[in-house]
Amino acid sequence: MDYETIAETTAFLQATLGPLPDVAVILGSGLGDFAEGLADATSWPYDTVPHWPTSAVVGHAGRMVVGRVGDRRVLALSGRSHFYEGHSMDRTTFATRVLGHLGIKVLIVTNAAGGINRRFSSGALMIIDDHLNFMGTNPLVGANDARFGPRFPDMSEVYSARLRGLAGDVAQEMGLALERGVYVAVHGPSYETPAEIRAFRALGADAVGMSTVPEAIVARHMGLEVLGLSCITNMAAGVLPQPLVHDEVMATARRVRGGFIALLEGIIGRL
Repeated sequence: MDYETIAETTAFLQATLGPLPDVAVILGSGLGDFAEGLADATSWPYDTVPHWPTSAVVGHAGRMVVGRVGDRRVLALSGRSHFYEGHSMDRTTFATRVLGHLGIKVLIVTNAAGGINRRFSSGALMIIDDHLNFMGTNPLVGANDARFGPRFPDMSEVYSARLRGLAGDVAQEMGLALERGVYVAVHGPSYETPAEIRAFRALGADAVGMSTVPEAIVARHMGLEVLGLSCITNMAAGVLPQPLVHDEVMATARRVRGGFIALLEGIIGRL
């Protein structure tokens, strides 16, 4: 996406949102209820924001919400665009580019994921310690615009050690079980085969999904501090003797939303 288009959307939001939010949160499938609990909230459908891509996936409301958690001002994106919908990587990461250009310094990226680690159970929450990119491409492919970031950005610490530690502390204080692991991103939209899951497990992956990694790469390219959280909404193919269906993803996300929202609010309150 060219710089001028990003700048145009950024200018619209600067004139619309009011004071710069302290943190932005991208909400994954079925996890949009967090946005409903923001205090003093105002929302905008994505189709009212210039150039903003929309999502047609069930479980993604497709709106921007600005409100408060305590004294922290929060911008929540209830729904995201996915590479598997046919969007280019530029469009898939457009929102992240705009957030960075706005000047937001902390980004929390969430997703619904399949559990690869056999120790996990459906409904578990996981801090993303690192990722594997199996999407077949990278959002930074093509000409680099140095106004966004360097040609070869370092990815030694995509997911902030500070924020991961903070999330762990908050969960411990809440008495909330919180897993940690490596997230592998795939192209989709078909679910993975049992053979693919066995391969990913052998490579050290603990959870699998179809998002998050492009956004995290672009965020780090622009210098944002990133925290990644996965809701393990189903066990991956071959772990249990049953087919995978999106309805299960949505049902599990609804079941754990209370703990998920409390964790997010606790983390933001401690930033």
